[in-house]
Amino acid sequence: MTDNTQGGAANAEQTPAEILPFTSSTPFTMGIELELQLVNRRNYNLASDAVDLLTWIEPRDLQKQIKLEMTQGMIELNSDVHTRVDHLIEELKCLRAALNRGAQYLNIDVSGGGAHPFQHWNEQRITPSERFHHLHEKYGYLAKTFTVFGQHIHVGVPNGDDALYLTHAFSRFVPHFIALSAASPFYQGADTQFESSRSNVVRAFPLSGTAPTLTRWSDFESYYDELLRVGIIGSMKDFYWDIRPKPEYGTVEIRVCDTPLTIEHAAHLGCYAQLLARWILTERPFVITNDFYLLYQYNRFEASRYGLAGSMAIHSNNPADSSKLPIYEHLLGHLQDLQRYTQNDAEQLTLNRLRHMAEGRLSDAGWLRQTFAQRGSLNDMMRLSSELWMGQEPPPYYQ
Repeated sequence: MTDNTQGGAANAEQTPAEILPFTSSTPFTMGIELELQLVNRRNYNLASDAVDLLTWIEPRDLQKQIKLEMTQGMIELNSDVHTRVDHLIEELKCLRAALNRGAQYLNIDVSGGGAHPFQHWNEQRITPSERFHHLHEKYGYLAKTFTVFGQHIHVGVPNGDDALYLTHAFSRFVPHFIALSAASPFYQGADTQFESSRSNVVRAFPLSGTAPTLTRWSDFESYYDELLRVGIIGSMKDFYWDIRPKPEYGTVEIRVCDTPLTIEHAAHLGCYAQLLARWILTERPFVITNDFYLLYQYNRFEASRYGLAGSMAIHSNNPADSSKLPIYEHLLGHLQDLQRYTQNDAEQLTLNRLRHMAEGRLSDAGWLRQTFAQRGSLNDMMRLSSELWMGQEPPPYYQ
């Protein structure tokens, strides 16, 4: 989903309603963004060919959905807006085919995964762009360390108040999304012992973390306006929150996922967010209070470190009801709850596949570690990872 947000100073005479209007969109539609690795065929290190690759994309119309990113070893796919996960998969196949064709001209391959296993941040080249060079100047070396690869999921909502509620409610399921997408166990040539090492890189940025516990859009506009006037932010892009409202799209954006190794898994994660949103906005199961994020950091760490085998602390207003569960058990319970919100066989397939992953504690991170153990080479592991992206034989939990 293309982001055209522009920075700029607020006019002192603007009213809050004019500062950050929320564009209504069709509830529960979804779209995804995938940040992908470009690797050379000599040793499967990151290439620096993103700018050249963009010129080879055919048909030319697809260039609107294939975007440059911070450094030149990255490229981003942006889906259209969808109501069905099977339609999303078909579109992603077309985008993948166009990307793969372009890559062949440059003798490079494309791969998913949340972090390249042995690239070095100081070797990366900033993509020519006024915005990217500004970010490099502002954040220094952090801009190059941000050569990690994530999936962002957008879910449509009708108004700003619902967007804030969904932003906060989704935070309770961040461990699910991190664990299900975990695909970055190796970083800078080492096994990090994390399922998702990418999660730690993102946390280094200012204005990362979680949104303030505001529940009315008018209050959020006042908060936004204050930061704008002080010069802390220039636009919504400057919030690096794990989950954030996107008023120009009329969506809520989940930003914690590693890029999966296949487009099918990426689409199923999008569908899971869609089903959760139906349940959340229909049943309103949470009360948003100032201590809503009390256990958030612990749960996020557990998911990043241990994946589905990690634990989740469940906060309750009644201390006697507080508890701790394995993440996979918490996930399985919610997959069961979402059965009644499925609307077609494709959504049922999503639940079945995620259930299979939860029951077996299966993940892309596990596949990458197993492949490295078998091959003894991070280079060869990346070669096989790129074959997965290109649509060759997927891991068994994608079947």
